[in-house]
Amino acid sequence: MPNHEFSPLGDSGVIVKLGDVIDQTTHEKVVTFSECLQKNPFPGMVEFVPGFTTVTVYYNPILLSDPGSDVIPYEHVLAILKKMSEQLPERYAREARLVEIPVCYGGSFGPDLEVVAQHNGITSEEVIAIHASAEYLVYMIGFAPGFPYLGGMDERLSTPRRSSPRLSIPMGSVGIGGSQTGIYSIESPGGWQIIGRTPQSLFQPDENSPSFLRSGDKIRFHPISEREYEERKKVSS
Repeated sequence: MPNHEFSPLGDSGVIVKLGDVIDQTTHEKVVTFSECLQKNPFPGMVEFVPGFTTVTVYYNPILLSDPGSDVIPYEHVLAILKKMSEQLPERYAREARLVEIPVCYGGSFGPDLEVVAQHNGITSEEVIAIHASAEYLVYMIGFAPGFPYLGGMDERLSTPRRSSPRLSIPMGSVGIGGSQTGIYSIESPGGWQIIGRTPQSLFQPDENSPSFLRSGDKIRFHPISEREYEERKKVSS
């Protein structure tokens, strides 16, 4: 029997915990369970939100309420989700989409590149080489529209967030916060150490799928020059 945990979230949600650690196996369970909900939504389901180790399922309790029945909406939804979780496969073989993200590192695009280098006792060139040599997994999209939560950053680049956050971080900025790296999908405040910027738009509201990246994708960062950044930015504008 799968070791999955279920807990209520108010009177209209259920948190399904599919693992205890943030790793590839748990992530694949989250993706697979989300796909099951996408393909087989139950009556009354409103939406679901994937997380690092959980999937939160929201439902409309009014639509599930039956005055002539003793069944509580939460218990009804819980039974559906438990059955669905029990039917998840033991193996989660899937082919991930590999996406290349061009990044112009340093300079005005990466004002904190030297901060990351000094904190870790390496050169700016080594920061770029290490950051661009890894393959990152998109665990989920959140915080802001199209913002990817990435796993896989080399611990040699781990750097604390800024003591004083910036009021505005340009869209496309690539940053490091603690042991994570990420890309600002829209202009917003933030406290991550900014090491570069990509001309690739991650949030495309006019598209059928507004988020350029999706959970389960794998990405690689590709260093480009400032001139190449400007050229690509013109094409994408």
